[in-house]
Amino acid sequence: MAVARDTFNRRSLGPSLNALVKEARVLMVGAGGIGCELLKDLVKTGFGEVHIVDLDTIDLSNLNRQFLFRQEHIGKSKALVAKEVAGAFNPHVKVVAHHANIKDSEFHVEWFRSFKLVFNALDNLEARRHVNRMCLAADVPLIESGTTGFNGQVQVIKKGVTACYDCTAKEAPKTFPVCTIRSTPSQPIHCIVWSKSYLLNEIFGTSEDQASLDLTENEDNAKEIAELQKEAEALRKIRESVGTEHFPQMLFDKVFNADITRLLSMKDSWKSREPPKPLDYKTLMARASEALTHKDEIIKDGQRIWTLEENLIVFNDSLDRLSKRMLKLLAARSEDSPRPTINFDKDDEDTLDFVAASANIRSYVFGIEAKSRFDIKQMAGNIIPAIATTNAIVAGLCVLQSFKVLRGEYDKAREVFLTPFAPQRLLGTDRPRPPNLYCPVCSTYYTTVQADLSRATLNDLVEDVVKVQLGYGEKEFAINSEAGLVYDPDLTDNLDKSLGELGIKQNGFITIIDEDDDDTFVNVTINVQEAKLTDKPIKGIEADQVPTIPRKPKKTLPVHSNGVSQTNGKRAADGEAPVKDPKKRLRAEDDGSLAAKKAKNDDDVVVIDDDVGTGAIEILDD
Repeated sequence: MAVARDTFNRRSLGPSLNALVKEARVLMVGAGGIGCELLKDLVKTGFGEVHIVDLDTIDLSNLNRQFLFRQEHIGKSKALVAKEVAGAFNPHVKVVAHHANIKDSEFHVEWFRSFKLVFNALDNLEARRHVNRMCLAADVPLIESGTTGFNGQVQVIKKGVTACYDCTAKEAPKTFPVCTIRSTPSQPIHCIVWSKSYLLNEIFGTSEDQASLDLTENEDNAKEIAELQKEAEALRKIRESVGTEHFPQMLFDKVFNADITRLLSMKDSWKSREPPKPLDYKTLMARASEALTHKDEIIKDGQRIWTLEENLIVFNDSLDRLSKRMLKLLAARSEDSPRPTINFDKDDEDTLDFVAASANIRSYVFGIEAKSRFDIKQMAGNIIPAIATTNAIVAGLCVLQSFKVLRGEYDKAREVFLTPFAPQRLLGTDRPRPPNLYCPVCSTYYTTVQADLSRATLNDLVEDVVKVQLGYGEKEFAINSEAGLVYDPDLTDNLDKSLGELGIKQNGFITIIDEDDDDTFVNVTINVQEAKLTDKPIKGIEADQVPTIPRKPKKTLPVHSNGVSQTNGKRAADGEAPVKDPKKRLRAEDDGSLAAKKAKNDDDVVVIDDDVGTGAIEILDD
């Protein structure tokens, strides 16, 4: 007699759990490093139906760790290829692929609600937060996972039972003061950011629109800001010479000689630091004659730190390659189309060579340590090397935690931490943290309304749903859409506008914030589902389903004892102002205006793109 395919699974898991696994319809978001390993585990474990959502296509750099993909798959959809390859591992499992963005309107709350369990295998902070919010709204358990190099983590999230993804603050995107990047770099990352986010964009990308920059002048930086604006104007003229014989020298002389000479004239800036050294193009080229004969070998060797002369050779060669690409793009452009651009990509050798050589030459000018192209690729792309073994371990841990979720045994679930360099053990576990009572995401009350977005007005929502069905009555409250504040007692101009006119879309979220200080409701999040309604333009909660909205707990300050039965702190109590909800609008009578707070931030900052959203590199610049 033939042995059933799941015989060993049934023996390992037990008949009841194995049946739950075979019947489970699960969603996996992300088909990258963790996703490939996780899909393989889910299919071989025998989960009945697995849906995959991923918008990305396969890139060459994925092949060293995302083992479902091969050379012939480059350029194809990750989700579709993963389904094709992993589906062959177990024909009894139904695998459904969606080459789409998980934030698309087709993936609404009801769709999430159709799954028994959701797995997050994402490397994007914004997408993780979205899935977390959708699972809370749908009341579907989520298993969140992530890796950073050799470290990994798995977390079970269940509404009202465990902490959600947003219960603890995540690292903010890294920022750098403009004047540090442009004028006083002190670390290799400052030169890399200058080369990637400023110089490359000025010449081949989208030039800075000075009108859009908040270059606030004060008595300390007015002169420097004016000089920076002149610098940008000069670069715009140089970009017009792209493709000419003199273009490399024009750019070099501008950024590594004229600009450095200008900075040296600001003598106060160099009282406590080593001044930069301007470079002469012709002199350096004369010294680089030997390196020029080995140009191809130099460019291929990205592991070694190039000399100054070698960096100049790579600088010139990358400019030649980029110029040819730009001229082709310009020739193919139609008259009414915008100017074409070339943007940085860590896997684009031309832009990477230009960024690496430019950053290293600037590092030499300012007496900063140079880096190899390999190191610069990691830093410029905010990359921590992905480790295939880490992904495999984390994926396995996700499946082990899913067994507890399928049984409903949340008390046995664990947060698991993979820390191979910890002195005690490879895997550390902890009980799931309870929900944060003040979390702006999971402490809210979720509900759903159906609306004809072209007919339903904000007034319909306020009067019929919020005041009557949700029971706010005469309470003062504010309404935020995903675009910002749309209503409060002082902002009533939008009441006659349709929800569509206010930018509220299918599967969008609206947050109701109770502004009463007594008997305060927790924030209510309404998920909007578009529908064609025949009678009223908006349909909320049924009369027999009127909710009981929980009340917001009052924040209290901890009491600190000084050891002699006295306190050096006290709770927010009689006569003290209550702690304000950070989502509440600022009233005119509130102490400390927004303008006063803004006045404390004198430095303009450059926000550096963080595609993966993991906080991989943290640069603290005093």
